[in-house]
Amino acid sequence: MAGRIEDYALIGDLETAALIGTDGAVDWWCAPRFDSPACFAAILGDESHGKWSLAPVGNRPCNRRSYRGDSLVLESVWESVSGAVRIIDFMPPRERAPQIIRLVEGVSGRVDLHGELRMRFNNGSVVPWSRSLDRRTVATVAGPDAAYLRCGPGTEISVTDECTSLDVSVTAGQRVSFVLGWSPSHSAPPPAPDVAGELARTLAFWDEWTSQFQYEGPFREAVIRSLVTLKALTYEPTGGVIAAATASLPERIGGERNWDYRFCWLRDSTFTLSCLLRSGYRREALAWKDWLVRAVAGDPADLQPLYGVAGQRNLPEVRADWLPGYEGSRPVRFGNAAVDQFQLDIYGEVLNTIYSAVRAGVAIDPHLWSLMASLLEYVEKRRKEPDEGIWEVRGPRRHFVHSKIMAWVAADRAVRLARVAGLRTSVQRWQAMRRELRDEVCARGWSDEQQSFVQYYGARRIDATALLIPRLGFLPPSDPRVLSTVEAMGRLDDRGFLRRYADVGNGEVHEVDGLDGAEGAFLACTFWYADALAMTGRPTDARTAFERVLDVRNDVGLLAEEWDPHAGRQLGNTPQALSHVALVNTAFTLFGTRRHARSPAGRAAAHP
Repeated sequence: MAGRIEDYALIGDLETAALIGTDGAVDWWCAPRFDSPACFAAILGDESHGKWSLAPVGNRPCNRRSYRGDSLVLESVWESVSGAVRIIDFMPPRERAPQIIRLVEGVSGRVDLHGELRMRFNNGSVVPWSRSLDRRTVATVAGPDAAYLRCGPGTEISVTDECTSLDVSVTAGQRVSFVLGWSPSHSAPPPAPDVAGELARTLAFWDEWTSQFQYEGPFREAVIRSLVTLKALTYEPTGGVIAAATASLPERIGGERNWDYRFCWLRDSTFTLSCLLRSGYRREALAWKDWLVRAVAGDPADLQPLYGVAGQRNLPEVRADWLPGYEGSRPVRFGNAAVDQFQLDIYGEVLNTIYSAVRAGVAIDPHLWSLMASLLEYVEKRRKEPDEGIWEVRGPRRHFVHSKIMAWVAADRAVRLARVAGLRTSVQRWQAMRRELRDEVCARGWSDEQQSFVQYYGARRIDATALLIPRLGFLPPSDPRVLSTVEAMGRLDDRGFLRRYADVGNGEVHEVDGLDGAEGAFLACTFWYADALAMTGRPTDARTAFERVLDVRNDVGLLAEEWDPHAGRQLGNTPQALSHVALVNTAFTLFGTRRHARSPAGRAAAHP
């Protein structure tokens, strides 16, 4: 049985990632990429859908675990009357093929361990053929996929197609390694690694990367852990950042809000780029910008809300009926139908990203200026149409207030960039569009009854996206409508956490998106609330809201998409990039930075 969502820690190699529970089981892994079919999918079903367990005999949770320093190397410790053992789990930054390395270390006494490897390719649906290549190597093959398990000395191995069983004992000071590597079935197995060397290389990589970190405020550990998580969710070959490492973890236990988040959303670009630049990671910001340019290049009418990690456009949503879902939450979905939606706000996100990059001194290629003009023309044509909006509703299209504000952002950023871009001839038209959009939103998106901006024109429902109004510059923080809107957001509060939206009066909380039931509180919205509180002169309340979210991180500092304040558990896909981006940005909003960092050689590095 899968653990709670917060029971899982993340390891990765910057091209894919795996989730490991407190019981020592790898319950999720896609190979060779984040968006490849899973070969361990037990988190969406049970052990028959693929997992790799390894723990002391008795199958109980570890006593404690943590990442080593600021790395992505996980250490889990089990203690018993017979002795103590540590398992070190990591994935070396990719050189040839993805590898999960599990290094067992005896700490004291003698400990017997048992493991079971159940490879299941194609999202848990295909049982491969398994065979021993020699006394310490097991191969599993099915169709295009193959995996090779190399076991350390002293391991007893029993192989069937259903399961490879592993038994080993360790005493104090003894080390036994297990290496699982994926390979195309037509290729030769990846070479056996030098485990000690790979561990040293992995730790050195993370030490060098985190040495660039530029933040000296409170809660440094939480901020750097979030940045390490964002790096782990980055597809290194292209620079794209996925929304989460998982698919179909539910926003409501037993419900249908189960989405595949292993793709790159355009709207996250503004938050991600700002987060990376503020933190000193200029190279990652440049890679993300380049990914963005490649993904959106072409006809603006073809702009999609999300893309694959390599920029691919075809991401059809299918249901995996053979998987029972996390704690019975069905359907299980792979792919995401939101790829075909019209979301007006993403045009503002793209323009805001370009603007942020230019302000940070990032050079913009000439063809990008032409693309910017094309995007503005498209916004001008379609800004009066309803859309599916930031929450990607699967109900009817509406005139969402946030979408109209982001159309205003597109026009505003174009006006600001015009002098640099040499597009002054269009400034008057963009200024007029900016003015008309502001007047329209203030007239139709504001409710005197609610004393707040609402979710869509004519609605009584408030929406947490209105908290972004002062950050985006649509209205200043001192504007009475902003102050009143921030005050109204208290109605979205659920035991200290904010939900995305709610009705006023009729109780149909989720009528807008046409889906069943309630969901958890949205963690990014709670961070947005902290930002808005700080900007409107309530720093103490802002810090309280910020720390409340920090308190629901799991034991290794990870956040999923949502939090159930009643059951006291995380919900949704994990770890969620937007939650961690919001954490970093809120830390900078509340506490700022001294803007200096230790260079790899130990010298002070200037902020870019």
